[in-house]
Amino acid sequence: MSNPKLSRGSPNTLGAHHDGAGVNFAVFSEHASKIELCLFSSDGQHETKRISLPERTGPIWHGYLKGLPVGTLYGYRAHGDYAPEQGHRFNPNKLLLDPYTRELSGEWITDPATLGYQEDADEEDLSFDTRDSAKFVPKSVVSDPSLFKGMRRNSNGACDTDLIYEAHPKGVTKTNLEVPELLRGTYEGIGSAPMVRHLNALGVKAVELLPVHSFIDDKFLADRRLRNYWGYNSIGFFAAEPRYFGPDGLKGFRTMVNRLHDAGIEAILDVVYNHTAEGDQRGPTLCYRGLDNASYYRLTQGQPRFYDNDTGCGNTLNISNPHVLRMVLDSLRFWVECMGIDGFRFDLATTLGREDHGFDPNGGFFDALRQDPVLSQVRMIAEPWDIGPGGYQLGEFPYEFSEWNDSYRDTVRRYWRGDTHSAQELGARLLGSADKFERGGRRSTASVNFLASHDGFTLADTTSYDKRHNEANTEQNRDGHHSNFSDNAGVEGPTDDIAVRATRTRRQRNMLATLFISQGTPMLLAGDEFANSQSGNNNAYCQDNEIGWLDWQFADTGLQDFVSTLSRFRQHHPCLRQTRFLHGGLRPQDGKADVEWRGFQGEPLEWRDPRLANFCLIFRCSADNPAYEPDGDEVFIVFNRGANPATVTLPNIASHQRWVRAIDTALEGGDPLPGTVGTTAKVDGQSVVAFALVSLDGTK
Repeated sequence: MSNPKLSRGSPNTLGAHHDGAGVNFAVFSEHASKIELCLFSSDGQHETKRISLPERTGPIWHGYLKGLPVGTLYGYRAHGDYAPEQGHRFNPNKLLLDPYTRELSGEWITDPATLGYQEDADEEDLSFDTRDSAKFVPKSVVSDPSLFKGMRRNSNGACDTDLIYEAHPKGVTKTNLEVPELLRGTYEGIGSAPMVRHLNALGVKAVELLPVHSFIDDKFLADRRLRNYWGYNSIGFFAAEPRYFGPDGLKGFRTMVNRLHDAGIEAILDVVYNHTAEGDQRGPTLCYRGLDNASYYRLTQGQPRFYDNDTGCGNTLNISNPHVLRMVLDSLRFWVECMGIDGFRFDLATTLGREDHGFDPNGGFFDALRQDPVLSQVRMIAEPWDIGPGGYQLGEFPYEFSEWNDSYRDTVRRYWRGDTHSAQELGARLLGSADKFERGGRRSTASVNFLASHDGFTLADTTSYDKRHNEANTEQNRDGHHSNFSDNAGVEGPTDDIAVRATRTRRQRNMLATLFISQGTPMLLAGDEFANSQSGNNNAYCQDNEIGWLDWQFADTGLQDFVSTLSRFRQHHPCLRQTRFLHGGLRPQDGKADVEWRGFQGEPLEWRDPRLANFCLIFRCSADNPAYEPDGDEVFIVFNRGANPATVTLPNIASHQRWVRAIDTALEGGDPLPGTVGTTAKVDGQSVVAFALVSLDGTK
């Protein structure tokens, strides 16, 4: 535009919004003295106009440009004090991303010009840098409103007891030869027909994607020719990460969501609102730091030059500020209403609930979510920890949240590794971890049970490595978890030993069976269904390569079929996926306990024995079930961690009933199940066996 027509515009809607005649720009900054809107050529290489936003309403700077078209590239420059020791880092030489932009044009380039200070100055970040950063940062885009017309959410009735599948947006399809080549590693690839068939076969009802908010590669990774693969380094909370675009660009994301919904599968996003990619005081000035450092970030009390670092990533987003909180809520609503997302997993969620006095389940962020007419209706999952003071908060989140239960993961690994006292702990985990979650009306589905996640060993590596092998991360194998509770069956890593390999596969089946018969919400790490390995790397955050991608070529299809069988078994038996906690209460209709524990011959268990390894339990529907919920289902489960086979006495049943062996981890994928059994049954060592109660005459 040669002569843009500028008017006051409106402060009510933040971001850049095209109304058919022009664009309204609005951006938050409490402490700036001037905000300049910079327009760029279509290739993003040349700044064509620099216009001061003419109006300030409270802390919102705004203006309207009539005639400005969709697709215009722009950014901001913010003027104000450069006084790091007072918490202010304004530097108009740095082009800033619009926090509300829904699209980016161009790439982030690691360069000293993006720093607000002179890197080689004696006073480091107290110095001031005058280089223009514009050519090293992508430009914000005035989006076409039609790209974001309302999306339908999944209406197929997915429940909190249904299977979640945690997947990387790229790695889950990158090597899958059944997916069309142009779609591999893209959003569209996840929604492709081969992937949907795979998910349906597993009984997946929700796909939880690692971060898709636009993010950057950390400088220290770029210096080592590595990339931020996982994406926990967000910079734009409204823009989908372009590196996962396929042929249809941004439209492909909505296509993915629609195809998942068509298949009855929810789409959940892993979101990172606890920090941003700008890092600590030595990090670049890309967006929030330049717009209003003292408002967007939590600064160290008495030393505002520095940042609170409850996240371990250099900074902490200050959602106690109402305008920063608004940005987060606006972002969440955008992904629900405009992109069709069904729920969120909040990374380092303790940070979001930390007030000045510490973590507070009734803090401002939680209150805002709970009263929001849109967000209160979607699924919310917390990662219930961070590295700040009092950071581990498993079981302490509001009832609207479910939580990643790392205690479940560690207990199942320890039990099948053979640790003492682990059987007692496993008992609690099988019942939904009431000791962690049963308060304030919370349900057993508050516990998200998992054997492995993106962070740590895969399931296959848990059974193949005693130690982490993160050498490819170039940190001298110092990074990653120390306590993996893994067991390599006598050989570290790959082996041709048939016995060792059989032991490992049996262990995986045992752990998977444990997951699918546990009360709570099961979550499966993508690839664990077919024994995907990361070669012992338990921190593959920077491995955008064969280490981090799923290896479909060597998929264990037998294990995959077994997982499908487990999933069908869980879906068929309501007693395995209850929302009420079970405490052995007597059911009024038959006087039976809703859960029973016993030894192999029906004897009481000696819970005080630290070496307790073998036990049986019976699941029935809860004694507290109302009349409208099913109550006739019954499953008898045997855990034999010992090396030797055993004969188990089955519970007494009526003459018209029979026990049927439905799951047996001792059998290979293609082996037929023995079917109906009598009053006793043989159970192999190192196995889990599940018997279902069936009626011969159709009665309960």
